[in-house]
Amino acid sequence: MSIDALRGKTVLITGGAVRVGRYLAIASAEAGANVIVHYSHSEAEAFEAVNEIHKHDVKCWAAQQDFTQTEYVSRFMDECWEISPIDILVNNAALFKPLSIETTSLADWQAHMAVNLDTPFLLSQRFLQLLPPGKQGRIINILDWRALRPGKDHLPYTISKAGLAALTQSLAIAAAPRVLVNGIALGAMLAPVGGVDEKALFAEYPIKRWIEPAELAQAFLFLAAGPEIITGEIIHLDGGRHLQ
Repeated sequence: MSIDALRGKTVLITGGAVRVGRYLAIASAEAGANVIVHYSHSEAEAFEAVNEIHKHDVKCWAAQQDFTQTEYVSRFMDECWEISPIDILVNNAALFKPLSIETTSLADWQAHMAVNLDTPFLLSQRFLQLLPPGKQGRIINILDWRALRPGKDHLPYTISKAGLAALTQSLAIAAAPRVLVNGIALGAMLAPVGGVDEKALFAEYPIKRWIEPAELAQAFLFLAAGPEIITGEIIHLDGGRHLQ
């Protein structure tokens, strides 16, 4: 992919201050895009990301919104659009808690749905409404291999991501041909705080290693700047985990 593949575009990345979102923000900047870095509570990290992205000779802004308060999500998109009209929406922000059916409260369930499913729907809906006639756009949803193989662990997270996978495909139909809608379903990329038993983690992975940031960037840029005929696809960047 060309180093200037996204030159002149503006990318909004939710949860763009830390972890996967930060890598996506940097990959966008390296491809020449201007970037809006959304954050909820990671203010210091967001402005660190902005400073780093400015080194790539592009524009970058930080924008705060708590996505558990879904009544403000559409307005947040309006505010971002005033900063810079958006070409690519990346729904990456997610709530991820290790909850089972026994330990999931209604509040837990609703919070996961609000951040992981309601917010991508509302942002995508408003994005489609704001996009001028004749202008092309793209939406990329960041998923998880669990979305296509739901299990009992991380229950509300898994179900919300399964809903996001369905939303990806439904939006691809509804938004065609002006907006391409695709997803990336991730496997193990970043170790949790405190570490993890890698032997146990990768026991059911055909390719038993972590995702490299460069691999995430390659998959992301393929969907952000690649063929204009691809929509409704979910790329599994998971070392084959979803096959087991």
